[in-house]
Amino acid sequence: MATVTPEQLGQLRTQLASYPPALEALREIEACEGDLEDATISLAIQAGQFPQEDNSAWLADLAKRCRALLCAEIPRQNLQAGAIDKVIITVATADLLPAILATPVVLYVLEQGLDTFCAPLDQVKV
Repeated sequence: MATVTPEQLGQLRTQLASYPPALEALREIEACEGDLEDATISLAIQAGQFPQEDNSAWLADLAKRCRALLCAEIPRQNLQAGAIDKVIITVATADLLPAILATPVVLYVLEQGLDTFCAPLDQVKV
């Protein structure tokens, strides 16, 4: 289960204060006691999506849908530098998924480990 601690939520609120969709997602994550999978399903339903898989598989699939974007040079550098806000906005505006889902997807990728998440694409580039 991918989770975000209350301390992490506080830090993220500060970092994402200028992006309302991210703050809305953080409120839902907090309401789900930090459980990213549950929060993502709830946000997806609010956005008109109807997930048919279990929570963790659906979040993983959403993240995979964004892998090429997230593992591109600039977003990857931004994540490594801690500029989560820039990456969330990049994902939200890419039309890959509803903007409200960008925050839990990016947080999921960070929890999985950026290098681990990007490894399938890195192997193709070699």
